[in-house]
Amino acid sequence: MIKTDILIIGAGPTGLFTVFEAGLLKLKCHIIDGLPQPGGQLTELYPKKPIFDIPGYPSVLAGDLVDNLMEQIKQFQPGFTLNEKADTIQKLEDGTFIVTTDKGTQHHANSIAIAGGLGSFEPRKPLIEDIEFYEDKGVEYFVKNPELFRDKKIVIAGGGDSALDWSVFLSNVASEVTLIHRRNEFRGALDSVEKVQELKHAGKIHLITPAEVVGLNGSEHLESIDIDENGAHRNIKTDYFIPLFGLTPKLGAIANWGLEIEKNAIKVNNALDYQTNIDGIYAIGDVNTYPGKLKLILCGFHEATLMVQSVYQRMNPGKKHVLKYTTVSGIDGFDGTRKEAEKQVVKSIE
Repeated sequence: MIKTDILIIGAGPTGLFTVFEAGLLKLKCHIIDGLPQPGGQLTELYPKKPIFDIPGYPSVLAGDLVDNLMEQIKQFQPGFTLNEKADTIQKLEDGTFIVTTDKGTQHHANSIAIAGGLGSFEPRKPLIEDIEFYEDKGVEYFVKNPELFRDKKIVIAGGGDSALDWSVFLSNVASEVTLIHRRNEFRGALDSVEKVQELKHAGKIHLITPAEVVGLNGSEHLESIDIDENGAHRNIKTDYFIPLFGLTPKLGAIANWGLEIEKNAIKVNNALDYQTNIDGIYAIGDVNTYPGKLKLILCGFHEATLMVQSVYQRMNPGKKHVLKYTTVSGIDGFDGTRKEAEKQVVKSIE
């Protein structure tokens, strides 16, 4: 039996940052994740994708952000149960929980933080004949390693942020990038749309709209694609076809825990502490929903911060916690005691 204060389900960025905020309150954390390594979607789907909306980082690769988060929480020594999925839950008479994974590992925790992102997921595949045959033979649903496309001809299909951002990024990697979308308008950020248009005018991206990929060709590996361009058919030679139509999220076994679910997301009380309809179970990050919800990493960080304050009160009823800024209080095991932190501040002023 693994015992902990907070059992975090999901080792994505929100789950990892929860360890840091909990550590400041001397709360111990253990993380369960179905993937074999921490990082969630950032590691599994797009480790080399640049992220632009993390405070303090004009740009940071997804994989590097995970590495930094792991370095940040190392001082608090969290436990990990990886390559296992949270399966069943039992609430005990004292209000604590026992969570058992699909491989039988049991965890006993005071509180549970569900930070499972989109949950288990699979790519939305276009309805193209024989597309399964070309998977890993020229059809890729994720960009895990951009170097795979070095000096290759690639075709990206989609109209969201992923399709736009990867078209921009890979324009400096691939020998030829073609972006195809079935509409003239895109769903992604305006800044990304403008960058694609700039690269189009510079001759670094071929933009074909409205159009749709309708066929794949090649004996052993993808050699070309057929597209329907506003009723006209044409063939384009390519080495790789990357359809980026999003993911189909599934909560998995968590959906059977008695939580209030709305559109495959967990409803929480955002006015207070992101607690679910079950006392002691919280949901933070992309997995939750509430009025005005934004699925951004920085929002997950904010939710994690408020959530651990609630867990502290749950474990220490009636005890007043005084918030101290880390620039003054320091972090034990990282930059020393409060006295050492104050010395650093004085030294910087001098």
